[in-house]
Amino acid sequence: MALYLIGDVQGCDPALQRLLDEIAFSPSRDTIVLLGDLVNRGPDSAAVLRRVQGYGASARSLLGNHDLHLLGVAHGARKAGRKDTLADLLAAPDSEAMLEWLRQQHMALHMQIGHGEKAGDLLMVHAGVLPQWTVGDTLALAAEVESVLRGPGLGSFLLSMYGNEPDAWHDTLTGNARLRAIVNALTRLRFCTVDGVMEFEAKDSAATAPEGFMPWFDVPGRKTARATVAFGHWSTLGWLSRPDLLSTDTGCVWGGCLSAVRIGATLDQRELVQVKCEQAQKPGK
Repeated sequence: MALYLIGDVQGCDPALQRLLDEIAFSPSRDTIVLLGDLVNRGPDSAAVLRRVQGYGASARSLLGNHDLHLLGVAHGARKAGRKDTLADLLAAPDSEAMLEWLRQQHMALHMQIGHGEKAGDLLMVHAGVLPQWTVGDTLALAAEVESVLRGPGLGSFLLSMYGNEPDAWHDTLTGNARLRAIVNALTRLRFCTVDGVMEFEAKDSAATAPEGFMPWFDVPGRKTARATVAFGHWSTLGWLSRPDLLSTDTGCVWGGCLSAVRIGATLDQRELVQVKCEQAQKPGK
């Protein structure tokens, strides 16, 4: 059995098919985890959802900002944008089933890789983790959002989900402000301060942090530093592999590559597999 982590697909189903062929993915033997942004900007978001949904328990998925945007548009909480490519999915006869499947997916996932002294924590999110959150905190806070997404209050939650405030985490946050802060950290975060104040405008490389900010993963004392955090979302960061990080968004929808990382028996055993994607959108998420 092999475990593969796959970066942002964003509706590029032909590239996903080639990538799965390249790794010889077998649903009866292997597991894939898609790190969010399955849909939007690419040519066939519906095909991506149908494909992944069809793999059953062999495919697990995180929710990214574009996936939540799709739910927002579908429930009338958000207008479709000029660059969106969601119309065919929303008009499809099986759209309700696809949207229902999507809302059951995860905001964060955790696996323990290896055994004994070589065991390590693999934490998977779409965008980032605030420096004051532990692995356990991240999973518990993600579960709060997942419960709302799967419950009867989805529509009202989506209406309140958008916005940049609060821009920092406090344990005392409640209600929609609390949920919005969790969503923003897990699906939008790139840069923050040493105190965890989030910045949402900058989208360039890690070297271009706004004054007073740094990449979330470089904050000193980050409480998830002993885990390996795998994420997507940051196409201008691209592929990055270090003991505590796996960055997997290599810009498929922008004409780059779609990437999969095979995780071996321990977290330091990693194999990168990439296929070229023909999409040529302008960069921007």
